[in-house]
Amino acid sequence: MYGLAADPRSERASRRLYELKGRAEAQPTALVANDVASLVDCIPGLPVELLIRGPFTLIVPNPERRFSWLTGANPETIGVRIPQLSGPTAEVLVHVGVVVATSANHPGEPDPALLDDVPEAIRRGARAIVDGGALPGSPSTVIDLTGAEPHILREGAVSRAEALRRLEAAVRSRRTPGEESRWPSPSSRSSS
Repeated sequence: MYGLAADPRSERASRRLYELKGRAEAQPTALVANDVASLVDCIPGLPVELLIRGPFTLIVPNPERRFSWLTGANPETIGVRIPQLSGPTAEVLVHVGVVVATSANHPGEPDPALLDDVPEAIRRGARAIVDGGALPGSPSTVIDLTGAEPHILREGAVSRAEALRRLEAAVRSRRTPGEESRWPSPSSRSSS
């Protein structure tokens, strides 16, 4: 799907993204990064063992309240993504490292699969447009990682069960021998 992106370090550019999208300031918007290192540069102290690549938006602690213009009503948390991208979008993200990004539609409207599906007001207001042809895409699965256990806030491109399985696999692969899991295994946990 087509998206809007801006430099997250620029409060002015980020607010312009909100204005074009028609998003309320109380609504958070995620940082989207090329890799874990780029996110850690922006938010030192991130729980790197929980940062999984793919169609996930991970809500993580933000104790230093960085990027308050992106956190919405809760500056103590922030959304982060490390998507699997290809083509021009991947090239841009490799070059810039991290952006603030959201779908290029107004709230409640369908996700745009074609450039022509992006509202005219958004296209007119954008400083640059990349026509990638017909783009696939589904909203990300949103997982809150700030509590004792992960909590699925929105099931999107990946099912709840698969998201929890991938998260547990990532944590398990980074544990030292004998170290206990932060969470119960997905099979022993009730769905949240």
